[in-house]
Amino acid sequence: MTPSPQRAFAVWFEALRRWSVNSFFTVPWNWPPSVIRPLSTVLERRTVAVTASDLARLQMVTLHFDGETEPRDLRGKTVLKGRLFLAEAGDVIYSKIDVRNGAIGVIPASMPRIAVTSEFPVYRVRQESVLSEYVKLLFRTQAFRRQINTMISGASGRKRVEPAALESVAVPIPPLPVQRMILNEWQNARQAIETADISAGSLAASWNDLLLKKLGITVEAPQPCRGAFVVQSDTFDRWDTFFYRPDFISLDRQLCLIRSGKLGDLLHFVSRPWTACDFPQGCFRYVEISNVSSESGITTCREVAVDKSPSRATTLIRKNDIIISTTRPYLGAFAQVSADYDGCVCSSGFAVADGVKSPDIDPRYVLLFLKSAAGLRQMERRMTGGLYPAIIQDELEKIVIPIPTKDVQHEILTMHDEICRRIAKERETARVRSRQIEADMEAYILGTKKVGTT
Repeated sequence: MTPSPQRAFAVWFEALRRWSVNSFFTVPWNWPPSVIRPLSTVLERRTVAVTASDLARLQMVTLHFDGETEPRDLRGKTVLKGRLFLAEAGDVIYSKIDVRNGAIGVIPASMPRIAVTSEFPVYRVRQESVLSEYVKLLFRTQAFRRQINTMISGASGRKRVEPAALESVAVPIPPLPVQRMILNEWQNARQAIETADISAGSLAASWNDLLLKKLGITVEAPQPCRGAFVVQSDTFDRWDTFFYRPDFISLDRQLCLIRSGKLGDLLHFVSRPWTACDFPQGCFRYVEISNVSSESGITTCREVAVDKSPSRATTLIRKNDIIISTTRPYLGAFAQVSADYDGCVCSSGFAVADGVKSPDIDPRYVLLFLKSAAGLRQMERRMTGGLYPAIIQDELEKIVIPIPTKDVQHEILTMHDEICRRIAKERETARVRSRQIEADMEAYILGTKKVGTT
């Protein structure tokens, strides 16, 4: 354990490395001493300089706190300060500043050659002694991160772990066959999680198929308009040719053959502006489009001061309201407001309805249909814009909703609830397995659990 600063302990002067209590923490590796080796014995420092002109061929990356890398967006950054260095797939890189948070990882095979700044030391993995993927697992352990935290130096807010300190960290490097066994355990467990995730995704996809089959609707694959075509005057609605894409027309015709109604005739849309008097405490909870998901509805909100409210924070929402995202509606950010979010303010990017106009319509059914392939395809047809396509209120209200009997609507809702329960079970299984994997990997690398034991 890390020595407590509230308890006195003695240190021989020749063992004094830093004026820091934490610097005396060492990981209790449960391996034979012959297996514990400094990182410098398995990692070789690389300092191959590159020039700014090489960036036309080299990619730069962002290194996340989970050790994963992704391409870095350099748009608008024409000048990069400092020297740049080459790193290749399989190399280890770390952030001097953020390594204590987990920013250390292995360059994936999908990035053969990249460039990094001097803030990211580069190491070649000596494959004759250690496997890159084993090193990556080692870096993920809490024990390793705690060890790294004992080596931080520098001013507050810009504390760094220098290469010499990292290279001196003693870690378990078991024989290659043992490393492979640990990696096999990891890969098998990850495969089990992926299987559970795929199963949950299949259930979600099957729900869409079940709903459309129940309503007697088929959504065709997108079919681009090619060549000249004729539009009858009684179906002419807009001048843009995209609007008359064959799959849009096919869906429109199917909806005309069954009992249906336009969204504006089914929902009672409202405008409910708020005033400072609604929030005498001086702040409100704000729901943005990013706070709403197709699967879970409203997932969170943030507190905002009344006198610093965003210009888009326009509408007061109440329990059981239906909110429909009109910006990028194809994401399906539609929800019914629960009691937890009663009295929040939502973005002007939502259309808000306070209920249905007919007792023959269940608002939950309307939401389910809007999120289906048939609902989202109609949204796609009527939205406009480039980077942030949106659908205006008038166009939203033209979305056609099938109106089966109330009994059929309830059947659909019951089917949906059952599938949601099965999806939740699959995802909980994946979450539990993921936590178990992390615990197992920690134990394997600490040496407190042997590979193949339960």
